[in-house]
Amino acid sequence: MLKKVLLVSASTLIVSVLAADSFGQLSASAEWAVQTRSQYRVQSNITYLTATGHESKLDVYRRRDTNEPQPTLVFYHGGGWIGGSKDSAIMSFLPWLEMGWTVVNVGYRLADVALAPAAVVDATCALRFIVDRAEDYGIDSDRIIVSGESAGGHLALAVGMIPESAGFTHRCAGGGFRGIETAAPKVAAIINWYGITDVQKMLVGQADARSYAAQWVGSRSDADEIARIVSPLSYVRADLPPILSIQGDADPIVPYSQNVLLHAALAKAGSTHELFTVAGGGHGNFSPEERKQIYLKIGDFLAKNGL
Repeated sequence: MLKKVLLVSASTLIVSVLAADSFGQLSASAEWAVQTRSQYRVQSNITYLTATGHESKLDVYRRRDTNEPQPTLVFYHGGGWIGGSKDSAIMSFLPWLEMGWTVVNVGYRLADVALAPAAVVDATCALRFIVDRAEDYGIDSDRIIVSGESAGGHLALAVGMIPESAGFTHRCAGGGFRGIETAAPKVAAIINWYGITDVQKMLVGQADARSYAAQWVGSRSDADEIARIVSPLSYVRADLPPILSIQGDADPIVPYSQNVLLHAALAKAGSTHELFTVAGGGHGNFSPEERKQIYLKIGDFLAKNGL
Protein backbone atom coordinates (compact mmCIF):
# COMPACT_ATOMS: atom_id res chain seq x y z
CA MET A 1 0.00 0.00 0.00
CA LEU A 2 1.27 3.44 -0.84
CA LYS A 3 1.85 5.44 2.34
CA LYS A 4 3.52 8.62 1.14
CA VAL A 5 4.38 10.36 -2.09
CA LEU A 6 7.29 12.58 -2.98
CA LEU A 7 5.79 15.92 -3.96
CA VAL A 8 8.89 17.89 -4.96
CA SER A 9 10.10 18.09 -8.52
CA ALA A 10 13.60 17.00 -9.47
CA SER A 11 14.60 20.63 -9.96
CA THR A 12 13.32 21.50 -6.48
CA LEU A 13 15.40 18.65 -5.03
CA ILE A 14 18.57 19.89 -6.72
CA VAL A 15 17.98 23.48 -5.59
CA SER A 16 17.39 22.29 -2.03
CA VAL A 17 20.67 20.40 -2.00
CA LEU A 18 22.64 23.34 -3.39
CA ALA A 19 20.97 25.75 -0.96
CA ALA A 20 22.04 23.80 2.09
CA ASP A 21 24.49 25.74 4.28
CA SER A 22 27.71 23.99 3.19
CA PHE A 23 25.79 20.78 3.86
CA GLY A 24 25.95 21.70 7.57
CA GLN A 25 22.17 21.94 7.82
CA LEU A 26 20.34 19.97 5.18
CA SER A 27 16.83 20.71 4.03
CA ALA A 28 14.29 17.88 4.15
CA SER A 29 14.76 17.21 0.43
CA ALA A 30 18.54 17.19 0.68
CA GLU A 31 18.41 14.92 3.72
CA TRP A 32 16.24 12.52 1.75
CA ALA A 33 18.75 12.56 -1.12
CA VAL A 34 21.62 11.73 1.23
CA GLN A 35 19.68 8.96 2.95
CA THR A 36 18.55 7.44 -0.33
CA ARG A 37 22.13 7.23 -1.56
CA SER A 38 23.01 5.13 1.48
CA GLN A 39 19.81 3.08 1.47
CA TYR A 40 19.93 1.91 -2.15
CA ARG A 41 22.40 -0.21 -4.04
CA VAL A 42 22.64 -0.03 -7.81
CA GLN A 43 23.51 -2.85 -10.17
CA SER A 44 24.39 -1.08 -13.40
CA ASN A 45 24.57 -2.05 -17.05
CA ILE A 46 23.26 -5.57 -16.80
CA THR A 47 23.01 -7.04 -20.30
CA TYR A 48 19.55 -8.53 -20.78
CA LEU A 49 19.59 -9.03 -24.56
CA THR A 50 22.13 -9.19 -27.35
CA ALA A 51 20.71 -8.59 -30.82
CA THR A 52 21.86 -6.97 -34.09
CA GLY A 53 25.34 -6.76 -32.59
CA HIS A 54 24.10 -4.60 -29.72
CA GLU A 55 23.96 -5.31 -25.99
CA SER A 56 20.79 -3.88 -24.43
CA LYS A 57 21.31 -3.07 -20.77
CA LEU A 58 19.36 -2.20 -17.64
CA ASP A 59 20.07 -0.95 -14.11
CA VAL A 60 18.46 -2.22 -10.90
CA TYR A 61 18.00 0.04 -7.86
CA ARG A 62 17.42 -2.04 -4.71
CA ARG A 63 16.97 -1.23 -1.04
CA ARG A 64 19.81 -2.37 1.19
CA ASP A 65 17.66 -2.98 4.28
CA THR A 66 15.72 -6.01 3.07
CA ASN A 67 16.10 -9.20 1.08
CA GLU A 68 12.35 -9.66 0.77
CA PRO A 69 10.76 -9.37 -2.70
CA GLN A 70 9.69 -5.78 -3.30
CA PRO A 71 7.12 -4.06 -5.52
CA THR A 72 8.99 -2.96 -8.62
CA LEU A 73 8.77 -0.21 -11.21
CA VAL A 74 10.15 -1.00 -14.67
CA PHE A 75 10.88 2.31 -16.39
CA TYR A 76 11.50 3.09 -20.08
CA HIS A 77 13.05 6.41 -21.11
CA GLY A 78 11.67 8.71 -23.78
CA GLY A 79 13.22 10.17 -26.92
CA GLY A 80 10.95 9.22 -29.81
CA TRP A 81 12.69 5.84 -30.20
CA ILE A 82 15.54 7.77 -31.83
CA GLY A 83 17.23 9.41 -28.84
CA GLY A 84 17.46 9.49 -25.07
CA SER A 85 19.07 6.99 -22.72
CA LYS A 86 18.39 5.22 -19.47
CA ASP A 87 21.02 7.40 -17.80
CA SER A 88 19.01 10.52 -18.62
CA ALA A 89 15.85 9.12 -16.99
CA ILE A 90 16.96 8.94 -13.36
CA MET A 91 15.14 12.09 -12.23
CA SER A 92 11.89 10.68 -13.59
CA PHE A 93 11.72 7.78 -11.14
CA LEU A 94 13.08 9.45 -7.98
CA PRO A 95 9.61 9.45 -6.36
CA TRP A 96 9.49 5.65 -6.59
CA LEU A 97 12.78 5.33 -4.74
CA GLU A 98 11.39 7.61 -2.04
CA MET A 99 8.42 5.28 -1.75
CA GLY A 100 10.76 2.34 -1.20
CA TRP A 101 10.16 0.55 -4.49
CA THR A 102 12.74 -1.37 -6.46
CA VAL A 103 13.31 0.34 -9.82
CA VAL A 104 14.54 -1.25 -13.03
CA ASN A 105 15.74 1.38 -15.51
CA VAL A 106 15.78 0.00 -19.05
CA GLY A 107 17.82 0.96 -22.08
CA TYR A 108 16.80 -0.33 -25.50
CA ARG A 109 17.83 -0.25 -29.16
CA LEU A 110 17.17 3.07 -30.85
CA ALA A 111 16.46 3.60 -34.54
CA ASP A 112 20.12 4.13 -35.44
CA VAL A 113 20.82 0.59 -34.22
CA ALA A 114 17.62 -1.19 -35.30
CA LEU A 115 14.26 -0.03 -36.63
CA ALA A 116 10.85 -0.96 -35.26
CA PRO A 117 9.88 -3.31 -33.74
CA ALA A 118 13.31 -3.65 -32.07
CA ALA A 119 12.52 -1.26 -29.19
CA VAL A 120 9.34 -3.20 -28.40
CA VAL A 121 11.23 -6.49 -28.52
CA ASP A 122 13.83 -5.10 -26.11
CA ALA A 123 11.25 -3.64 -23.73
CA THR A 124 9.40 -6.96 -23.64
CA CYS A 125 12.58 -8.99 -23.17
CA ALA A 126 13.71 -6.71 -20.34
CA LEU A 127 10.54 -7.52 -18.42
CA ARG A 128 10.94 -11.23 -19.07
CA PHE A 129 14.59 -11.05 -17.99
CA ILE A 130 13.88 -9.47 -14.60
CA VAL A 131 11.00 -11.83 -13.88
CA ASP A 132 13.23 -14.72 -14.88
CA ARG A 133 15.76 -13.47 -12.29
CA ALA A 134 13.31 -12.03 -9.77
CA GLU A 135 14.93 -13.84 -6.86
CA ASP A 136 18.36 -12.42 -7.75
CA TYR A 137 17.09 -8.86 -7.74
CA GLY A 138 14.53 -9.06 -4.92
CA ILE A 139 11.56 -8.44 -7.21
CA ASP A 140 7.99 -9.34 -6.35
CA SER A 141 6.87 -10.57 -9.77
CA ASP A 142 3.20 -10.17 -8.78
CA ARG A 143 3.68 -6.44 -8.15
CA ILE A 144 5.46 -5.09 -11.21
CA ILE A 145 4.38 -1.79 -12.73
CA VAL A 146 5.67 -0.70 -16.13
CA SER A 147 6.00 2.99 -16.86
CA GLY A 148 7.75 5.47 -19.11
CA GLU A 149 7.60 8.87 -20.73
CA SER A 150 6.71 9.63 -24.37
CA ALA A 151 8.24 6.79 -26.43
CA GLY A 152 8.86 5.12 -23.08
CA GLY A 153 5.17 5.47 -22.28
CA HIS A 154 4.45 3.73 -25.58
CA LEU A 155 6.83 0.91 -24.62
CA ALA A 156 5.21 0.53 -21.19
CA LEU A 157 1.81 0.23 -22.88
CA ALA A 158 3.21 -2.20 -25.45
CA VAL A 159 4.79 -4.42 -22.79
CA GLY A 160 1.63 -4.47 -20.72
CA MET A 161 -0.87 -4.83 -23.56
CA ILE A 162 0.67 -6.85 -26.42
CA PRO A 163 -0.05 -10.57 -25.90
CA GLU A 164 2.57 -13.28 -26.15
CA SER A 165 0.86 -14.52 -29.34
CA ALA A 166 2.21 -11.43 -31.14
CA GLY A 167 5.61 -13.13 -31.06
CA PHE A 168 7.84 -10.43 -29.59
CA THR A 169 9.09 -12.62 -26.75
CA HIS A 170 10.24 -15.29 -29.23
CA ARG A 171 13.21 -13.02 -29.98
CA CYS A 172 14.55 -12.87 -26.42
CA ALA A 173 17.45 -15.31 -26.83
CA GLY A 174 20.94 -14.07 -26.07
CA GLY A 175 20.34 -12.53 -22.66
CA GLY A 176 21.19 -15.48 -20.44
CA PHE A 177 17.60 -16.43 -19.66
CA ARG A 178 16.98 -19.32 -17.33
CA GLY A 179 13.27 -19.83 -18.00
CA ILE A 180 12.92 -18.67 -21.59
CA GLU A 181 10.21 -21.24 -22.29
CA THR A 182 7.99 -20.09 -19.43
CA ALA A 183 4.86 -18.03 -20.05
CA ALA A 184 5.31 -14.30 -20.59
CA PRO A 185 4.85 -12.35 -17.34
CA LYS A 186 1.82 -10.16 -16.77
CA VAL A 187 2.29 -6.77 -15.17
CA ALA A 188 0.14 -5.50 -12.30
CA ALA A 189 -0.45 -2.04 -13.81
CA ILE A 190 0.72 0.42 -16.46
CA ILE A 191 1.48 4.11 -15.85
CA ASN A 192 1.82 5.84 -19.18
CA TRP A 193 3.25 9.34 -19.26
CA TYR A 194 2.11 10.92 -22.56
CA GLY A 195 2.98 7.87 -24.63
CA ILE A 196 2.17 7.16 -28.26
CA THR A 197 -0.76 4.76 -28.66
CA ASP A 198 -1.30 4.58 -32.44
CA VAL A 199 1.93 4.66 -34.46
CA GLN A 200 0.04 4.32 -37.74
CA LYS A 201 -1.53 7.76 -37.26
CA MET A 202 1.95 9.28 -36.91
CA LEU A 203 3.45 8.14 -40.19
CA VAL A 204 4.04 10.42 -43.17
CA GLY A 205 0.79 11.51 -44.78
CA GLN A 206 -1.30 11.04 -41.66
CA ALA A 207 -2.96 13.82 -39.67
CA ASP A 208 -0.69 13.28 -36.66
CA ALA A 209 2.49 12.70 -38.69
CA ARG A 210 5.73 13.05 -36.72
CA SER A 211 9.20 12.70 -38.20
CA TYR A 212 10.51 10.65 -35.27
CA ALA A 213 7.82 8.00 -35.81
CA ALA A 214 8.62 7.80 -39.53
CA GLN A 215 12.33 7.51 -38.72
CA TRP A 216 11.71 4.68 -36.23
CA VAL A 217 9.45 2.67 -38.54
CA GLY A 218 11.60 3.40 -41.61
CA SER A 219 10.83 3.51 -45.31
CA ARG A 220 9.85 -0.04 -46.25
CA SER A 221 7.02 -1.78 -48.00
CA ASP A 222 5.49 -3.11 -44.77
CA ALA A 223 5.80 0.13 -42.80
CA ASP A 224 2.06 0.41 -42.18
CA GLU A 225 1.81 -3.14 -40.91
CA ILE A 226 4.85 -2.69 -38.65
CA ALA A 227 3.26 0.49 -37.25
CA ARG A 228 0.05 -1.43 -36.58
CA ILE A 229 1.64 -4.32 -34.71
CA VAL A 230 3.63 -2.00 -32.41
CA SER A 231 0.59 0.16 -31.61
CA PRO A 232 -1.01 -0.47 -28.19
CA LEU A 233 -4.35 0.63 -29.64
CA SER A 234 -4.33 -2.56 -31.72
CA TYR A 235 -4.51 -4.73 -28.59
CA VAL A 236 -7.32 -3.22 -26.53
CA ARG A 237 -9.40 -5.86 -24.72
CA ALA A 238 -11.12 -6.38 -21.40
CA ASP A 239 -8.51 -8.42 -19.55
CA LEU A 240 -5.70 -5.84 -19.56
CA PRO A 241 -3.86 -4.62 -16.46
CA PRO A 242 -5.17 -1.33 -15.01
CA ILE A 243 -3.88 1.60 -17.08
CA LEU A 244 -3.30 5.19 -15.94
CA SER A 245 -2.31 7.69 -18.63
CA ILE A 246 -1.02 11.20 -17.88
CA GLN A 247 -0.84 13.89 -20.54
CA GLY A 248 -1.12 17.62 -21.08
CA ASP A 249 -3.87 18.60 -23.49
CA ALA A 250 -1.54 21.08 -25.23
CA ASP A 251 1.23 18.54 -25.90
CA PRO A 252 2.97 19.53 -29.17
CA ILE A 253 5.10 16.37 -29.47
CA VAL A 254 2.59 13.56 -28.87
CA PRO A 255 -0.95 14.57 -29.86
CA TYR A 256 -3.30 14.50 -26.87
CA SER A 257 -5.81 12.74 -29.11
CA GLN A 258 -3.60 9.64 -29.01
CA ASN A 259 -4.48 8.96 -25.39
CA VAL A 260 -8.07 10.15 -25.73
CA LEU A 261 -8.57 7.48 -28.42
CA LEU A 262 -6.88 4.80 -26.32
CA HIS A 263 -9.04 5.45 -23.28
CA ALA A 264 -12.22 5.62 -25.31
CA ALA A 265 -11.36 2.18 -26.66
CA LEU A 266 -10.50 0.88 -23.17
CA ALA A 267 -13.84 2.15 -21.87
CA LYS A 268 -15.68 0.40 -24.68
CA ALA A 269 -13.81 -2.84 -23.96
CA GLY A 270 -14.56 -2.67 -20.24
CA SER A 271 -10.90 -2.46 -19.19
CA THR A 272 -9.83 -0.68 -15.99
CA HIS A 273 -8.37 2.68 -16.95
CA GLU A 274 -7.97 6.37 -16.09
CA LEU A 275 -6.80 9.35 -18.13
CA PHE A 276 -5.41 12.22 -16.07
CA THR A 277 -5.34 15.41 -18.13
CA VAL A 278 -3.06 18.30 -17.24
CA ALA A 279 -5.03 21.32 -18.46
CA GLY A 280 -2.82 23.43 -20.70
CA GLY A 281 0.10 21.07 -20.08
CA GLY A 282 2.73 20.40 -22.69
CA HIS A 283 5.06 17.47 -23.30
CA GLY A 284 6.10 16.85 -19.70
CA ASN A 285 8.01 19.64 -17.97
CA PHE A 286 5.08 19.97 -15.60
CA SER A 287 5.16 22.52 -12.80
CA PRO A 288 5.72 21.44 -9.17
CA GLU A 289 2.00 21.91 -8.46
CA GLU A 290 1.04 19.86 -11.51
CA ARG A 291 3.42 17.10 -10.46
CA LYS A 292 1.94 17.17 -6.98
CA GLN A 293 -1.51 16.53 -8.44
CA ILE A 294 -0.14 13.83 -10.74
CA TYR A 295 1.49 11.91 -7.91
CA LEU A 296 -1.62 12.22 -5.78
CA LYS A 297 -3.48 10.65 -8.69
CA ILE A 298 -0.84 7.91 -9.00
CA GLY A 299 -1.15 7.21 -5.28
CA ASP A 300 -4.92 6.96 -5.56
CA PHE A 301 -4.63 4.74 -8.64
CA LEU A 302 -2.22 2.35 -6.90
CA ALA A 303 -4.36 2.16 -3.77
CA LYS A 304 -7.54 1.42 -5.74
CA ASN A 305 -5.76 -1.39 -7.55
CA GLY A 306 -4.24 -2.98 -4.47
CA LEU A 307 -0.71 -1.77 -5.06
